Amino acid sequence: MSASLENAVSDTVETRILDAALTRFQAVGVKKTTIEDVAREAGVDRVTVYRRMGSRDDLVQAVVSREVGTVLAEIAAIAERHDTIDDLVVDIFVTVIGRWRSNPLAQRMLSLEPERVVLKLTFEGATTFAMSIAATAAALQRAADRGLIVSPDDPVTRAEIVCRIVHSLILAPHGSRDLSTEAELDEFARRYLVPIITG
Repeated sequence: MSASLENAVSDTVETRILDAALTRFQAVGVKKTTIEDVAREAGVDRVTVYRRMGSRDDLVQAVVSREVGTVLAEIAAIAERHDTIDDLVVDIFVTVIGRWRSNPLAQRMLSLEPERVVLKLTFEGATTFAMSIAATAAALQRAADRGLIVSPDDPVTRAEIVCRIVHSLILAPHGSRDLSTEAELDEFARRYLVPIITG
């Protein structure tokens, strides 16, 4: 078997495992999902899951990283859709919050295992948070390359500040301002986030 064919088969098996884990996590939560459940759902044996993905915690991280990666890929595409930095920042902000609120895995885990979500977003969240900062900084750089913004000094720090605000809104969604609708999120981003990026 050629190396490229082996890689394709490996990718297919890993995709099936991740899809199966996602299905199980959404159905019964992480705590009640075993490696055996995932293997059965994926149509592989338990050893294959361990060999390809590692422990159940490793599998959870892989599923979460893939979900985050999907949203970050969407953010990368957003950078090309707008002619003003204000609209770009708003779209990214509304998209991230909206995807979080509508993600079946996130919502299921929040209802069944909120402590695990907090753990994944805080103590075990360094990798996904770094991915979020990098994606946001890259979107800002593309905006600067297109002339939508004068290249800001320290764009990574500005991206991190915005990501920390988004992170806080995810962890503690209730506050003095109602941000339950897209219009409210839009207004918040224009008033408070755009100046962080452009100021």
